[in-house]
Amino acid sequence: MLGLERITFDPSIMAGQACIRGMRIPVSLVVNLVAHGKPIEGILEEYPDLEAEDIRQSLLYAAWLTQERVYTFKSA
Repeated sequence: MLGLERITFDPSIMAGQACIRGMRIPVSLVVNLVAHGKPIEGILEEYPDLEAEDIRQSLLYAAWLTQERVYTFKSA
């Protein structure tokens, strides 16, 4: 999927949520930290198992999920 090999899904880890490299660190947590202004350096310090590429791929995955598609139908 879009070269996002660090984003994993496993029903036995965090109930199948999108996680980072099979760890119990959900993508949603990473995206939420970035959205609330936490600097990347701060995230890496707080979660030493993470790497900068994990954060980048989390944001790419979130961007992919939010692609909006609008379908319009003309009535006959």
